[in-house]
Amino acid sequence: MQIMSGKDISKAYGTDIIFEDVCFGVDKGDRIGIVGPNGCGKTTLLSIIAGALEPTSGEIYIRSGYSLGYLRQQNQFQMSGTVLEEAEKSFAHLYEIENRLAYLQDAITDHSSDTFDKDLAEFTELSEKYEELGGYTYKSELNATLAHMGFREEDKGKTMDLLSGGERTRLALSCILLRKPDILMLDEPTNHLDLKMLAWLESYLDSYKGTIIVVSHDRYFLDRITNRIFDLTDGTLEAYKGNYSEFTVKREALREAMMREYEKQQAEIARQEEMIRRFKQHGTEHLTKRARSREKRLAMLDVIDKPVIKQDKMKLSFDADYNSGSEVLEAEGLSKSFDGRQLFKDAGLLIRKGERVCIIGNNGIGKTTLIKILMGLEKADEGYLRTGYNVNFGYYDQGQLLLDENETVLGEMKNAYHLYTDTEMRSLLGRFLFRGDDVFKQVKDLSGGEKAKLSLLKLMLSGANTLVLDEPTNHLDIESKEIVEDALLEFKGTLIIVSHDRYLLNLIPDRILELTENGLVEYKGKFDYYLEKNRGNEEDAEPGKADSAEQFAEMLRTSEAERQAKKQQEAENRRRARKAEETENRIHELEAKIADLQEEIISPENSADPDWLRQKSEELADMEAEVSALYDEWMELQ
Repeated sequence: MQIMSGKDISKAYGTDIIFEDVCFGVDKGDRIGIVGPNGCGKTTLLSIIAGALEPTSGEIYIRSGYSLGYLRQQNQFQMSGTVLEEAEKSFAHLYEIENRLAYLQDAITDHSSDTFDKDLAEFTELSEKYEELGGYTYKSELNATLAHMGFREEDKGKTMDLLSGGERTRLALSCILLRKPDILMLDEPTNHLDLKMLAWLESYLDSYKGTIIVVSHDRYFLDRITNRIFDLTDGTLEAYKGNYSEFTVKREALREAMMREYEKQQAEIARQEEMIRRFKQHGTEHLTKRARSREKRLAMLDVIDKPVIKQDKMKLSFDADYNSGSEVLEAEGLSKSFDGRQLFKDAGLLIRKGERVCIIGNNGIGKTTLIKILMGLEKADEGYLRTGYNVNFGYYDQGQLLLDENETVLGEMKNAYHLYTDTEMRSLLGRFLFRGDDVFKQVKDLSGGEKAKLSLLKLMLSGANTLVLDEPTNHLDIESKEIVEDALLEFKGTLIIVSHDRYLLNLIPDRILELTENGLVEYKGKFDYYLEKNRGNEEDAEPGKADSAEQFAEMLRTSEAERQAKKQQEAENRRRARKAEETENRIHELEAKIADLQEEIISPENSADPDWLRQKSEELADMEAEVSALYDEWMELQ
C-alpha cells in the first residue's frame, strides 16, 4: 500500500537548480536510503518531504493518519531544558492519558455520580489504550534508549547548553525513536555514534514496524537497514530495489546498458549520414529523393543524450618524502585523566613501519587524546613513549581545528606551502574540486565535506611517512570515501587511523586496537574478525602491547581468576533469568485478575453497591500499580 508519493518535485535557488521533476512512491514498510554526492540535494529533498521546506514546484502526498518523525542534522532544543525533560516530551500523549485516568479514578469512587457509568466506561477504555501505547513500560524504554545513546544517569540533568553537538544529535535521535512515528525520516543518523551505538541502532531499526527513509553515507548501515535506494544524482532521482551493495551493481549495469544504447544509436546515425552523403554524391533524381527522405527521418529521431558515467572526482594520493625506521612507535603504561575522570590507563602498543592500525572504542574513551599523545601533541599522565627514527607525522584532525576559519581556501594552502606559485596551488586545488572563485571562499563558509577535502589536500602535500587520521571519512560522500580508501591502500608508509566507518575498518587495517578504560585490546584482523571475536572469543584478544611476553604471562596468571569471575557471572545470569520468569508469571497472573475485576466492576448487578465498588476500585488501582512496578523490574532484569 502506497503511503507517500512525490510528483514533479523541483527545488531551485534563483538560477541554481538543485533537482528537477523528481517523482517517487513509498510503500508501507519500505526502508529507503537516499544517496548521492555532496550538494546533490539529499537533505533538501528530505526537508521538503517532512514539510520543513517548500518545493519550487511539485507536490508531496502523505496518506492521512500517518505520523511523521524527522531527524535533522542540526537540531534545536530549548537551552533551559534538560536531557531528561527533552526525552520525556516524547511521551506527552501518555502523560495526558495518565492525568485523565487520575481524574477518572477519583470520579468513579463516587458511585452516586450522574456520570459514574460514563466515567467508568471511559476509564476502562482509556486504561486499555494506555496499556496498548506502552504506558506500563515507557519509563524503562526511555532510560534504556538514553543509555544506549551514551547518556549516563548523571547526564540526564544536563541542560542543552552543556551538551556537545554530538550529544545533541544523539538526544534528538533518542527522542525521535521514543515517539515511534509511522514514517521515520533520518538525516545522517550514524554521525557521532560509536560502534556499540551503531550496532544497537541497527538492531532497533531492524525490528522497527514503521516506514524508514534515511539519508546516509554509511555504506555498512545502508546495507543493514535498507531494501530500496533512491539515487539522487545530476538533479534527477532513480529508484532501485535492494540494499546499497545491490544498488551499486544494478546502477553499474544500468549505466553500461544506457551507454550501449547510446553508442548503438550513434553508430546508426553515422551509418545513415554516410548513406545520405553517398546518395547525394551520385546526383541522380531518384537517389536525391531517397537522401531527402532519410534526412527527414533522421531529423525526427529522438536522440539519446550521452550518459554521464563518471563525475568529477577528487584526485588523492599519499607519498612519503623519506622512509622511517623499522619501529615507528612504542608505548607502555600510558594513562590519561581529565578533570579527575580516568579516560584510560596501562595502554601499550608497538607499531612497525608499513603497518595499518585502526583504533576503535566508545565515545569519550579518549581515542583522539591517545593519538595526540602518540604524536607528542599532548602529554600522558603516566607511561613510556618512544618515537622511532626518521618518523614524520602527518595529522588529519576530524574537527578541522587546524584550519584557519578566517583565511581563504587559497590563502590557507599558501600559508602552509608557500613555495608553490598561485597557478600551481590552484591546479592542486582543482584536483580537489575547488575551481574558479571557490578558491577565494573563506574556510568558515565551507561545508563539512569541503573542509575535509581541504584538510586531505594539506595532508597529501605534507610528504609524511606516518599518517595519523582521526575519522578521515566523516563528512565525505560515498564516492569521496572510496577515493580516500584507495589512496590509503596505496600508501607505502605507516597508517594510524581512528574510525567508526565499518567499511573502512573492513578494508584498511592489518589489525584493530580497541581502547578501553584498562588499555588497548588487539585484534589481528579487520572489522569482521573483531565482530567474530566479540561474539564469544574475546579471551583470544591480546590486551596491551601485543608483542610483550610479560603481558602474555600476566594473562596466564590471571586466567584462573577470570574463569572464576565468569562462573560467578553465569550464576548471576541464571538467577536473573529465574527472577525474570517469576516476575513475568506474576504479571500474567495480575493482568488476568485485573481483567476479571474490571468485568465485575462494570457488571450491572454490582452497580447498586457503592461500598463494594469503592473497595474493588481501590483493589484495581493497587493491582495496576503493582503491574507497573513489575514491568519496570522485568525490563531491568532483561
